[in-house]
Amino acid sequence: MYNSRISGLGFYVPENVVTNDDLSKLMDTNDAWIQERTGIKERRHVVRGKDTTTTMGVKAAKIAIKRAGIKKDDIDFIVFATLSPDYYFPGPGVLVQRDLDIKTVGALDVRNQCSGFVYAISVADQYIKSGMYKNILVIGSELHSGGLDFTTRGRGVSVIFGDGAGAAILTREEDPKKGILSTHLHSEGQHAEELSLLAPGIGHRWVSDILKDNDPDDVSYYPYMNGQFVFKNAVVRFAEVIMEGLKKNKLEVKDIDMLIPHQANLRISQFIQRKFGLSDDQVYNNIMNYGNTTAASIPIALTEAWEQDKIKEGDLVVLAAFGSGFTWGSVIIRW
Repeated sequence: MYNSRISGLGFYVPENVVTNDDLSKLMDTNDAWIQERTGIKERRHVVRGKDTTTTMGVKAAKIAIKRAGIKKDDIDFIVFATLSPDYYFPGPGVLVQRDLDIKTVGALDVRNQCSGFVYAISVADQYIKSGMYKNILVIGSELHSGGLDFTTRGRGVSVIFGDGAGAAILTREEDPKKGILSTHLHSEGQHAEELSLLAPGIGHRWVSDILKDNDPDDVSYYPYMNGQFVFKNAVVRFAEVIMEGLKKNKLEVKDIDMLIPHQANLRISQFIQRKFGLSDDQVYNNIMNYGNTTAASIPIALTEAWEQDKIKEGDLVVLAAFGSGFTWGSVIIRW
């Protein structure tokens, strides 16, 4: 059995910066209110027609492929995590295969929202561990701005999210002490509707229902979040799944060199940092600059941390995420 290691990283965010003051012109909110509750100062939104979830993923992937020192046709498989695909179907995995002009490899889409990249890494890791594939492209990409309610009605959610993409190349590693040591995945579907977007959906409100009713007050196709309930669950599950990963590998909190949490809310990350007694140098946050980019948040943050030399060979890196579903997970990496 092999291990897998991250051999290349890349990310892309749109050039269009949207500040809290910009949003205050669209809804009843202000910079202080947003920063106090989320830690976010600004986020990126695509210019309509210039980027899609797929094109952002492709741009991030090209950087990751180059840094991995491989050619595009060395990629054996694609795993794409997103909640905001270009189309209802097909998913963006096959669009990446087409747009990168990669040979006819398999392409898989993961719909696990905020924990999507962690789930995608876990899937790719298993394929490499089994010996089936050698190089796998993993992408997390989100285009939130086109589906948010930018009125006062939607401010509790719309101020949080941003657009962007991150990508990683997972490569076969012969040394069992290097690379991804373990992954840990969980879900608790009884709380699925506490953070959700219900329409269009076959089980509730399909496109024909929305068109027939033409109801301007219908919010079923905008995301909904029970913020306090999500926060309370997130801080518990984050801590649990991080400890699960450490114990699996006979490690302790003091062994963590870098924790990359999903950038859901700066207050959640700070809570976990205090709980574990980690220094600022042991936790990487960038939500203040990009907002919550859901499946893209961990690969964007991981890439930035690596680019800034905050991650070095031999470091213990922990990825952790919690989000809609509820789903959560962790990845333990010896860099």
